[in-house]
Amino acid sequence: MKYHRISRELFVRNRAKFVKSLAPNSVAFFNSNDIYPVSADSTVAFQQHRDIFYLSGVDQEESILVIYPDAFNPMHREMLFLKETNETIAIWEGEKLTKDAAFQTSGIKTVFWLTQFETVLKTVMAQAENVYINTNEHTRRYSETQTREDRFIQKLQHDFPAHTYKKSAPIMHRIRSVKEKEELDLMQKACDITAAGFQRVLNFVKPNVWEYEIEAEIIHEFIRNRSKGFAYTPIIGSGKNACVLHYIENNQQCKSGDVILMDFAAEYANYASDLTRCVPVNGKFTKRQRAVYDAVLRVKKACTKLLVPGTLMNEYHVEVGKLMEKELLGLKLIDKTDIKKQDPNWPAYKKYFMHGTSHFLGLDTHDVGLWTEPIKAGMVFTVEPGIYIPAEGLGIRLEDDVVVQKKGAPFNLMGNIPIEAEHIEELMNKKSR
Repeated sequence: MKYHRISRELFVRNRAKFVKSLAPNSVAFFNSNDIYPVSADSTVAFQQHRDIFYLSGVDQEESILVIYPDAFNPMHREMLFLKETNETIAIWEGEKLTKDAAFQTSGIKTVFWLTQFETVLKTVMAQAENVYINTNEHTRRYSETQTREDRFIQKLQHDFPAHTYKKSAPIMHRIRSVKEKEELDLMQKACDITAAGFQRVLNFVKPNVWEYEIEAEIIHEFIRNRSKGFAYTPIIGSGKNACVLHYIENNQQCKSGDVILMDFAAEYANYASDLTRCVPVNGKFTKRQRAVYDAVLRVKKACTKLLVPGTLMNEYHVEVGKLMEKELLGLKLIDKTDIKKQDPNWPAYKKYFMHGTSHFLGLDTHDVGLWTEPIKAGMVFTVEPGIYIPAEGLGIRLEDDVVVQKKGAPFNLMGNIPIEAEHIEELMNKKSR
């Protein structure tokens, strides 16, 4: 891995939090992700399933974590099953985790090779009454592809139909959403790498540069700082492309007079950051561009202050809508008649600001969390209002990542990344253009 070793104490504490929510005499299983094929012998670069990583720190394929706190045999209370490494694997793929390395990574003392799994499984299932399975409960999940976890669950329920099956997801959503200090440090590192990428962009952007050239500059900076790369597919949209919310082609030339919307961020140690900034191609916002930019920034600053413990996210988004409505009136994009006639389920402001303002952030960019419960200190959210005006070829979105505090305003993990329009222009014009 490119990232520095993470203290195993983090994973020990994470497992302890999970165990607290288990019913008596329960066993839980967590599987690694597959290595996904492309075609012929090509594969997509491995990405570990976030839940097994969160609970163990194991970052390799063909791994299984078993948690059974009430097991009769103390060795069976925490177990890792790993792909056995050998000299041939070491030559072709690099050495996999040894049993000792797995303990140093996870703090789990009982480590078996995968060949022993079926034998141990029969013993464990003969004792356990409840089985926690790790289904994907994210509301935006895309589930067309069957995962290794899916196959495991299907076989387990077929072979052991008499057990009571429960969901790990609600537990994982609750505990993963409140970050430990080590996690916040990792996310800060991801944000710092993102900051370096943005600084590089400010020194690079000029009229007639191509969107993909900007993307290339960013990935260069990320990888040289120990990131695997982008936390999500980057959006580099200039001019009218900025009005396409998920524009990822990044294949157009940036023209003088246009604004570039850049939604990109680094991962570090599997933890995500999430940034959006908008810059003028020629280094100077027009009066209209500046007015829209400042309106979005005012909304961002105001709604950030609303992210305090006890807030319900649906109520938060209603308040953000009121802030945006005021700004759109000031920009003369909507008027009072539009508001009077609006559909309560799709307010007038939605014509120019049609997406949500904040989402959970952590091991996933759209991280897991319980939207129906009040937010707590230690949770991390994006704050990303935007205004999109296709008729003007102008889209502005500004986004930072913030940590909810016990008292007061959230802490901005991206507070060192320029966002004020004057600062952006100043930095862009320091170089000869």
